[in-house]
Amino acid sequence: MILFLCGIVNVRAAHESLTNYVNQYIGTGGHGHTFMGANVPFGLVQLGPTEPTRGWDWCSGYYYEDNELIGFGHMHLSGTGIGCLGDIAFLPVKDSKQVSTRFTHDNEKVRPGYYSLQLTDPQVLVELTASERVGFHRYTFQSGAKGQLALDLSQCIGWDQMTDCLLTQESATRLTGYRRSKGWAADRRIYFAIDFSQPVHVTRLDSMERAILTVDDTARPLLVKVALSPVDIDKAKLNMQAEMPGWDFDEAVASADNAWNEALSRIQIETADNTKKRIFYTAMYHLMTSCSKFCDVDKQYRGADGKVHKADFTNYTTLSLWDTYRAAHPLMSIMFPEMQRDFAETFLNIYKQQGRLPVWHLMGSETDCMVGNPGAIVLADLVMKGYVQDKEFAFEALKTTQLFDDRSLGLLKEYGYIPWDKEPTNETVAKALEYCIADDGVAKVARLLGKTADYEYFFNRSRSYAKYYDPQTRFLRALSTDGKFRLPFNPFYAEHRTNDYTEGNAWQYTWLVPHDVNGLISLFGSESQFMSKLDSLFVVEGDLGDNASPDVSGLTGQYAHGNEPSHHVIYMYNYAGRPDKAAPLLRKMMKDMYFDAPDGLSGNEDVGQMSAWYIISALGLYQVDPVGGRFVIGSPIMDKATVSVGNGKTFTVVAKKNSDRNIYVQSARLNGKAYSKTYIDYADIMKGGVLELTMGPKPSKWGWSKAMRP
Repeated sequence: MILFLCGIVNVRAAHESLTNYVNQYIGTGGHGHTFMGANVPFGLVQLGPTEPTRGWDWCSGYYYEDNELIGFGHMHLSGTGIGCLGDIAFLPVKDSKQVSTRFTHDNEKVRPGYYSLQLTDPQVLVELTASERVGFHRYTFQSGAKGQLALDLSQCIGWDQMTDCLLTQESATRLTGYRRSKGWAADRRIYFAIDFSQPVHVTRLDSMERAILTVDDTARPLLVKVALSPVDIDKAKLNMQAEMPGWDFDEAVASADNAWNEALSRIQIETADNTKKRIFYTAMYHLMTSCSKFCDVDKQYRGADGKVHKADFTNYTTLSLWDTYRAAHPLMSIMFPEMQRDFAETFLNIYKQQGRLPVWHLMGSETDCMVGNPGAIVLADLVMKGYVQDKEFAFEALKTTQLFDDRSLGLLKEYGYIPWDKEPTNETVAKALEYCIADDGVAKVARLLGKTADYEYFFNRSRSYAKYYDPQTRFLRALSTDGKFRLPFNPFYAEHRTNDYTEGNAWQYTWLVPHDVNGLISLFGSESQFMSKLDSLFVVEGDLGDNASPDVSGLTGQYAHGNEPSHHVIYMYNYAGRPDKAAPLLRKMMKDMYFDAPDGLSGNEDVGQMSAWYIISALGLYQVDPVGGRFVIGSPIMDKATVSVGNGKTFTVVAKKNSDRNIYVQSARLNGKAYSKTYIDYADIMKGGVLELTMGPKPSKWGWSKAMRP
């Protein structure tokens, strides 16, 4: 099966395979929580090894420091802070009592779309590849090894717990069934069809939750194809026939490799530093191992209402929107414009089915994980970028979602802010700031549609962040019902789930106003005072508390690159007319927070966001305001980057005289003409063209004048 991506301009040199630059081990150590295994871009199937869950760092099912396997499952998460999935796991075994085996990384071979592991107990070579909805296995048994596989339907990762399953042998070479579970997702269902290249004998154990599959002929490899469907068993069979009808494993590996090469070629970079290339293309791999297709080849899917729906769009899931609204979705709107209508329709149909836009959607279930309404932010951005046909219905979804009373919105409507003494779950400052960002998005769409009253209401509410500003301490602080700031106050305090901020502290959250940076500057009284406070963020140190959230990582002073609320902060210097102050910090983050090693990420990958920051920043751009498409210019680390933006067009960023010393923009040209702005709008990017940035070793006054600022 070849994954076709429309609108590609393949500028990749014919002899160069970009998959050679992907190091899938990056992020599997430390706190990266990234997926290891075989998949294709945005595929439902993520087939790979699963280890026993031993704690937080096993959220993806694979942690580099571990060496015990319990199976090869078909669904995993990449970079989340909560573990789930692990469905339909196979494991070669010596006998029915064996439930795990040891392994070494020396026996692994990994590249995008292919994973292999030589097991020693028993002696079996395991090889895996995948299409979007089908996992393909090849088991080569060494001399004397038994041809036995354990099929485990109860196996899970993290919070997941199986509630029901079915395993049926339809013929000597076909098994079918389903698995239902609860956990992070309240009611998750996946259906499967399994085909074998030779007859298997099935011994059922543990009430069908685990079975031993035996083959007689171990002289030839056993091939296994597993097709998944969110709808039913017949759809799983349909997916099998459409995507993996044959038995040529090597051809399937080549098809997966081709799919990855085509997707990776969406951005062509030029640099003499191969380490940067590996980090960059691994980041692209991680971005495309993020959200996944959650529908069958005929577009049917199971919705948030638990019912089956027929669609004319591709339905997506694994929507970690609190993370991805910041850089991942804006980046994908450039790289994959043909996917944006699908995202919009996914969101709007979730709204139809559950009555509000998604917060954190996992396999058809709303988890309500994290604060705010990030789905409203992404949808508003898609409306403003022109990817939503029915804008009136989109506005209905946005307005309805933001006018709910649950998740602290009722308090926001009643008081104009969220009082900490009325909210038992706390995190009130973080909640309010996230709602301000979403309200600003709704206001923008209302203005676009000429809805004056709605615009004024949501615009005013989006500026309510100012109520939290304490001019004495110059922090955004929690307020009580009587309008007083909460005491005692410690700006370093970041205790997990017990303070006024989500996965952070006052130092980090004071800057969470990406939709109105100029308004935030005015609260400080002057640009110089704003910059003085911002400068101190990167040097001040303090005690976060004994039970500080582990997500507060990648610290430079109190700037936490390992967590998403900080990701836009460095670019705020442009708004104060000092992009030269941003340049060394951006270069530092790209150098110090991303490595070509298992512990190569400074925090959770967070379903593509950590990598998206690197990709777009390496190009020298970042969409600070998450709604509207204004990309601020930073300090590109690539000498040249060409992005396929659809319709046969490319947008190229050239960094002339670029080096590790020449980090400061001296001047800019767009399509051959002098360009004085320190930002570029989405519409101009999507027209195609060339942005030339001349770099130098010393700060210039490029971007200092007010006319140049975003």
